[in-house]
Amino acid sequence: MTRPIAFFVHHQGRGHANRTMALVEAFSRTRPVSVLTAGPHLFEGFSRDIELITLPNMIGAGVPTERLYAEPTPPALHCVPLGLKEMRGTMRAIIDHLDARDVGLFVVDVSSEIALLSRIASVPAVQIRMHGDRSDTGHIASYESSVGMLAPFDESLEQDDYPAHLRAKTFYSGGLCTTRDPVSTREAARRKLGLDPTRETIVVLTGGGGAGTPYAPLTVGARALPDADWLVLGPTLKEGHETDFSNLRELGWVSNVTDYLAAADIVVASAGDNTVTEIARVGRPLVIAPEWRYFNEQIRKAEAIAAVGAAVHAQRWPGDLAGWQGLMEEARRLDPARIAPLYRKDAAQRAATWLESLTDELWGEGQQPLAATG
Repeated sequence: MTRPIAFFVHHQGRGHANRTMALVEAFSRTRPVSVLTAGPHLFEGFSRDIELITLPNMIGAGVPTERLYAEPTPPALHCVPLGLKEMRGTMRAIIDHLDARDVGLFVVDVSSEIALLSRIASVPAVQIRMHGDRSDTGHIASYESSVGMLAPFDESLEQDDYPAHLRAKTFYSGGLCTTRDPVSTREAARRKLGLDPTRETIVVLTGGGGAGTPYAPLTVGARALPDADWLVLGPTLKEGHETDFSNLRELGWVSNVTDYLAAADIVVASAGDNTVTEIARVGRPLVIAPEWRYFNEQIRKAEAIAAVGAAVHAQRWPGDLAGWQGLMEEARRLDPARIAPLYRKDAAQRAATWLESLTDELWGEGQQPLAATG
């Protein structure tokens, strides 16, 4: 019997969904796959045959009474308010689906509570690993309740404070990038985009999981480096007092991000998983400016990338000309060969093979059932 594999996919940004699609595409075609998410639109146009289960959107759901709202959250949980019908509906839909499909493995991307729910429901779970300060009771309990963890990054980026017994049950796929666009030379990319072949080009890139790149610091950077062209991809966050400069251009969302990365001399970007591996795939000097995330996720990732010499970690946005000039001088001294290993072309296939093999191992045929012990 080919046991089904199900995914829980968080719907903030596009990264979780894109990663899931990359993994599912690499599965054997005989493997039944389902995806449970509150963002089914993220999977529109996906060609692989999957069962898509729409979950209630719990984000922002209101707690019905002040008394319920006042109840403290226990250390083993992160965000489980009392009295939310949307939360009951989510948990009920997950349990019903796991039971109805007799799911062999539940891949959770990401939620500690749902990984715990899977264990309570007697369904093996694998959690997608993310960087961050996650030594709290809730994270450790969910990691220890899982049959394994999948880290979609190179093992060299592992945090020193991650416990050895959990590291031993983690599979490191290498840098998993969901982008497949061809990578051009710098010269070819600039010709394609109509960019000046002689001017220094700085590309600023932000993913879709936050409010956008703060625009005011970029105006200071453009003034600090007037001989460079600054191209800003993705959303920006403006305060209303910024002064624009002619060498700073906002391009918004573009479909050909890879071309702009290939055309760049330096990339300034947040520390999202897919964002970093996209840049590593192209191999450009990186200034990494982490966005705020729960548990300091992007800060810890930025620290790990800087520690292997693959990027300059901007701990804050420079507010003066000298700050930007110094930061970019550091970036120019980076060896692009240090970031290239953080991308692995076969990462999705390696991870998919591991997930399928783990499922088959857990439910091996020919083995006699063992009695559960209390």
